[in-house]
Amino acid sequence: MTSITEFQVRKDNLGETRIETREASLKDGEVLAKVDRFALTANNVTYGVVGERIGYWKFFPVREEGFGIIPVWGFADIVESNHPDIPVGDRLYGYWPMASHLVMAPDKVKPERLIDAASCRASLPPVYNSYARVRNEPGYDGSMDKERMALFPLYATSYCLYDFLKDNDWFGAAQIIIPSASSKTAIGTAYALKEDAEAPKRIGLTSARNKPAIEALGLYDDVLTYDEIENVDASAPAVIIDMSGDGGVLGRLHKHLGDNMKYTSNVGVTHYTAAGMGPDFIPERSAMFFAPGHIQKRASDWGPGEFEKRAGAFWFKAAMESKSWLNFRDATGVGEVEAAWRDVLGGKTPADTVWIAGF
Repeated sequence: MTSITEFQVRKDNLGETRIETREASLKDGEVLAKVDRFALTANNVTYGVVGERIGYWKFFPVREEGFGIIPVWGFADIVESNHPDIPVGDRLYGYWPMASHLVMAPDKVKPERLIDAASCRASLPPVYNSYARVRNEPGYDGSMDKERMALFPLYATSYCLYDFLKDNDWFGAAQIIIPSASSKTAIGTAYALKEDAEAPKRIGLTSARNKPAIEALGLYDDVLTYDEIENVDASAPAVIIDMSGDGGVLGRLHKHLGDNMKYTSNVGVTHYTAAGMGPDFIPERSAMFFAPGHIQKRASDWGPGEFEKRAGAFWFKAAMESKSWLNFRDATGVGEVEAAWRDVLGGKTPADTVWIAGF
């Protein structure tokens, strides 16, 4: 019988970790996937920070209530199968636990895709329960696996943000301000906005350390440091796409812009220790952005598969352009995975770097 190794974190203290092992036991219709490699980015920190509010802890439940497993995006191979349509050796791309294996209950099996219908996932957003059977994908290119793990979930959110703003006529904004402009989701959003001649001006906010690298990307019309927030043109109507969750930064922006702060889309909580909005924050014109909800809306608007087609085309083009600046670091085994997690959690991983990890 196969042992499953799980990397668990305390839900109210993501820096407290432990390793748990248990035996895998398959029922009829189930399969065992061996998690091969997965990406670790600030996006995974966000999953942990908002895990209770959005339900991320429910995907991969553990025995002790105070702990949970951070979800990650990556690849896995089927090593045991009690399902007639899923052979051993099948390779899947999708949403995995930080663990060595996952017991799955495949449903709606098609040549290129399947759904994990495990009971704990029934009420959760469908986008997270869908897995690509990559060996059957037309034109599948394994040389892009690292970019797919690292960028697809982030750039899918980037495309959703772009499409959401466009669908709302940019909320009347003449400028789009993006704090934490060095984050990969921010960069992806800037790629999408730059491609649209009708999009408003793009202003990136970042640290003094990251400013030269962000300017070199050529994606923003202007790049300012956090010390230069008051240099933002307060006379121009603005939308803010916030990737950091830094209450101090948002409060300063809202106060500076006043009535010209038309809308803030709260996306990430990269600077999670600074989360918590101050007295200058304008909640009436701010809302948390949830990409799976937008995807479901577009599935209704456009019909089955159309969002995936458009987002996939955007992702591939943006990922190819990202090859010029994106770097990867490897973490293999429990000790290295824990070190990588602490590096990301502590904000020590450079903005141009992604950990590719596995047990």
